[in-house]
Amino acid sequence: MRTAYRCRAYPDPAQQAMLNRTFGCVRLVWNTTLAQRHQLWCTHGRELSYAASDAALTAMKKDPDLAFLNEVSSVPLQQTLRHQHQAFTAFFAHRARYPRFKSRHARQRAHYTRSAFTMGGGALRLAKTGGALPFIWSWPDLDVAALSPSMVIVSREADGRWYVTFAVDSKAPEPLPATGRAMGVDLGIKDFATTSSGEKMANPRHLERKARGLARYQRRLARCQNGSANRAKAKAKVARAHRKVRNARSDFLHRVSTHLVRDNDMIVIEDLAVHNMVRNRHLARSISACGWGEFRRQLEYKCQRYGRQLIVIDRWYPSSKTCSACGHLLATLTLGARQWTCPSCGTRHDRDVNAAKNILAAGQAVTACGADVRHPGTPGCDRR
Repeated sequence: MRTAYRCRAYPDPAQQAMLNRTFGCVRLVWNTTLAQRHQLWCTHGRELSYAASDAALTAMKKDPDLAFLNEVSSVPLQQTLRHQHQAFTAFFAHRARYPRFKSRHARQRAHYTRSAFTMGGGALRLAKTGGALPFIWSWPDLDVAALSPSMVIVSREADGRWYVTFAVDSKAPEPLPATGRAMGVDLGIKDFATTSSGEKMANPRHLERKARGLARYQRRLARCQNGSANRAKAKAKVARAHRKVRNARSDFLHRVSTHLVRDNDMIVIEDLAVHNMVRNRHLARSISACGWGEFRRQLEYKCQRYGRQLIVIDRWYPSSKTCSACGHLLATLTLGARQWTCPSCGTRHDRDVNAAKNILAAGQAVTACGADVRHPGTPGCDRR
């Protein structure tokens, strides 16, 4: 399996100049190749093969007006072609959206394979970049001197911070010991997650707590003149505010997902259609700020890594309207009704806890008898 370690990097001015030049060349190759693909498809209805794009890159390097492409390492440029080819493969397989043009104002990245860097004694040296690239190693239990990465990714965020990511091929960790517990999880906005055992994890609402300061920074940015130094400073402040929200949200999601994976052998969640849910203009920002899609991604790879079972049930399963005690199904249940009483057995239900119990029962039905209550497109769905 492949593991990535992301560290803060502190390149000197000369290294920053070379890396910035590399980012510019990567961006040029990506945008030029993407434009060629788009034109070829619109004109002749054909795709641009990887071999043809590679030949086009060779021709670009021979162009006197693009001679600066030879001043940077050729590996990040070749990797850009591979990534674009993979992006279009995912697009035609309906797994991703159409690739977009890269902007100089967004995150910048360059990928280096083994032939374009050396790693020895904990020192990283990139091709055509003078000296070792300083970085801070944050894993004391892992010896950086013994690190043998298969790929190195150097990136610069919109707020000006530099990072280096080491992709390492490592052995899969030992499965966690069995706990004998299974958990259903219902995701929400007021409470981020409610479990079938009755535990509620409050939504920290990181974006709402930073919204006032973020709005102030954005107003300052709007008043600055385009291309001015003050606009660059104001833009960096906006990027830093977003970075703090993003990091806080990511830390919260990792803590919750790790807690669930460690304490349960089986986790059952719903297949939420987040893309459709954010069309509600009243709840779009709150739903996006929760990070449900990222939470599911973390659960998927952590369960696979540590030998746990993750079951995703169908998004249309009426978990909130079904009584977890007797199975009675309500005709309607408004979103504002947080508690309700079953008209059949008289049980008083908390809406979210009841939904989590039904989600767990649906997941147990899948494992017990193979009843397929999941969406056919979800991972691990057994089509019988």
